Amino acid sequence: MARAKRDLTMEEQLARGPMDLPFLMLVALLTGIGVIMVFSASFATALSEGREPTYYFFRQAIFAGAGLAVMYVVSKINYQTFRWLSVFAMIVAVLLLVAVLIPGIHTVRPDNVKRWIAVPGLGTFQPSEIAKVAVIMYFASRLSKRNTEKPVRLSPRSPLSGVVGWLDRIGFLELIPYGLILLVIVVLMSREPHMSGTLLILVGAAAVIFAAGIKLRWFAMGAALLAGLLLIFMQGYQSTRILVWQDPWQYYKDGGWQIIQSLYAIGSGGLTGLGLGKSRQKFLYLPEPENDFIFAIVCEELGLIGAGIILLIFALLVVRGYWIAIHARDRFGALLVVGVTTLTAVQVFLNIAVVTNLIPTTGISLPFFSYGGTALMIQLAEMGMVLSVSRQIPAPRQE
Repeated sequence: MARAKRDLTMEEQLARGPMDLPFLMLVALLTGIGVIMVFSASFATALSEGREPTYYFFRQAIFAGAGLAVMYVVSKINYQTFRWLSVFAMIVAVLLLVAVLIPGIHTVRPDNVKRWIAVPGLGTFQPSEIAKVAVIMYFASRLSKRNTEKPVRLSPRSPLSGVVGWLDRIGFLELIPYGLILLVIVVLMSREPHMSGTLLILVGAAAVIFAAGIKLRWFAMGAALLAGLLLIFMQGYQSTRILVWQDPWQYYKDGGWQIIQSLYAIGSGGLTGLGLGKSRQKFLYLPEPENDFIFAIVCEELGLIGAGIILLIFALLVVRGYWIAIHARDRFGALLVVGVTTLTAVQVFLNIAVVTNLIPTTGISLPFFSYGGTALMIQLAEMGMVLSVSRQIPAPRQE
């Protein structure tokens, strides 16, 4: 006689709820458009390197397919699992940030930048990508309990009880562990150096901390401290980027060439664009057309209308992400989604701001669009976390 099926627990039943279809469709749409744009933007680069014109396209398509599969698998996991996984993710992230500084592990580049670790058969990846999601997971896990954990109190007889009590009342003590974690990450990433990655990690952390209810005055103090640290750790090439940003045409031979060609591409697109595949700047005029500056090719080929539609899809994705956070089953799910959604939104804004010369060049990729297999898979895994939270959104009550 066949063995009877085991009854599902309440947690298992919740984790098997329907995922948010609007969010899923928006992610799939952006991923599909991104793969097509990688093909359009990269075939000239591939030919110039002696490769097949579809080299970058096929690799990105394979990673996109694998990433979507990973997203689905992650979405089936009960997101409460990410609570205890956050500790291990944080440890792994810090170890990778240390490992990338060790000679022989990081990839060798002529500019002495140590941001990538080579993975045989998969290419390279940046440990900062792991650190982004690890910080969000860990902070969301810890801060979701801030209203239920009992504060540690000293004996009234201790000479430090008065000072410690005052620091606790103003909310400083609970920020110390998070500040120390971020300080370690900032110092490690300053040795790569990777200022843009550092900024994104801090943005994700700040989003979770803000959503958890930390008072605004600490954000002002943190911003001032961050500005000071950035000035201390700023490298020579980063100072040059500021000069290039102010007047790229004056430095067109010393760093301004890329942004000038990007602006040419955007201007050439006009309202309706030159047509898909018909960009001129990608023919070895614009460096990295399939990577950080792919949005310039989007503007040139699809025009203002096409670029505007893509930005609208991104905006809908962000809005839907916050909707899921608002309706999440518990505080941890809400904080997790807020962190991932804000990180995605800020990364999109900063990439487009760089491409249009609104801010200095930072090396921030465009989510779902810029070429990079491991980065795309990690982004889709993050979307899987959001979908996992959406599966447990309580059903509306029937009147």
